Amino acid sequence: MLQTYRQIFTPPTALFSLSGLVARLPISMVGLGIVLLAEHETGSYGFAGSVSAVALIANALFAIPQGRLIDRLGQGRVLSVVITVWGIGLALAMGSLEWDWPHWSTYLLAAVAGAALPSVGTCVRARWSHTLADQPERLHTAFSFEAVADETVFLVGPIAVTMLATGVHPAAGLIAALVTGVIGTYVFAAQRATEPPAHPPVSAEVVRPPIPWGAIVPLTAVGTALGILFGAAEVVTVAFSEEEGTKAAAGFLLAIWAFGSLVAGLVSGAISWRRGPLFRLRLGALGMLVAMVPLPFVPSLPVMGAVLLVGGLAISPTLIAALSLAERVLPTERLTEGMAFIQTGIAAGLAPGAAIAGVVIDAHGASPAYLVCVAGGALGLAGALATRVPATVADHEQQLA
Repeated sequence: MLQTYRQIFTPPTALFSLSGLVARLPISMVGLGIVLLAEHETGSYGFAGSVSAVALIANALFAIPQGRLIDRLGQGRVLSVVITVWGIGLALAMGSLEWDWPHWSTYLLAAVAGAALPSVGTCVRARWSHTLADQPERLHTAFSFEAVADETVFLVGPIAVTMLATGVHPAAGLIAALVTGVIGTYVFAAQRATEPPAHPPVSAEVVRPPIPWGAIVPLTAVGTALGILFGAAEVVTVAFSEEEGTKAAAGFLLAIWAFGSLVAGLVSGAISWRRGPLFRLRLGALGMLVAMVPLPFVPSLPVMGAVLLVGGLAISPTLIAALSLAERVLPTERLTEGMAFIQTGIAAGLAPGAAIAGVVIDAHGASPAYLVCVAGGALGLAGALATRVPATVADHEQQLA
């Protein structure tokens, strides 16, 4: 398995992948960090949660326009600007809480920071697509590694921000996110040798190649389903652990889930698949739904750990297949923009998943609330089955069957 990954890593690719990993840490730290700091300064979880939600919504709204800008002007030019705006916005948002500025200023600054936070994950994948253009058979391995990197970010980030905010200073977690995000993105953006070429519009008469909406819209639905799963599972697992008398077990259970996804991503990347990404997407989405069905009926913490481990095995392969298929069908000139739709779908599903799960928990308890995860799995399968790809890609799928 290690040999498969050695084949894609050279000093340049290892450097942009590693710096991209560091640059992505804020996506799993900022939301929770804002909640911890805002609640400490104001005593209101409602205000803290709403500030975090504003940043999340702004990020979802601006991710696609930012991706379009990156495709047109190039990663280096755009990322260095937006990460600077993000750093200033986040620092001032923290200051507005520390210095008791009016609440509207905190909302405004959180929106600025959320809108400017770059989608480094899509940029990293675009670089892999560019650097492996003459070795497309290895792109699946590269995307699998980046899915593992995503899992690592979501495994390490929340733990780090919580430990820093509770053990050092309420703002320490956000400061760590700011430092890693700014440094990681600057280092990533500075690597021009591996940067995909920019595709500026030549003239008003030149028509940009269209996005294949028959594939991207359903793939965005798959991303939204994953977001619903992530948002709901985090909230419900905390409530389930509390009902079982061991609230602290929630972190362990969620870590098991992330570990299962991480392992599945590594293994998936090492396999030379004979079937194309559309088949793997549908298989992964089906496995994800089947794995979610037992959750409302789990009787104890140990059993929940086993079920979540199995459920995690379907997460990374599904996401890898979705992004691999998007890379295959999107025109090069719109690759970052198109892949941003899927990432935006994930972000857009997080808040509704958590909110709906919270309502169900309050009304019926934790176990029934896992039905939100089942609904997310069903949406993911529906999106996978609805995905339609151009004829050239469909032919390739048939050849690999």
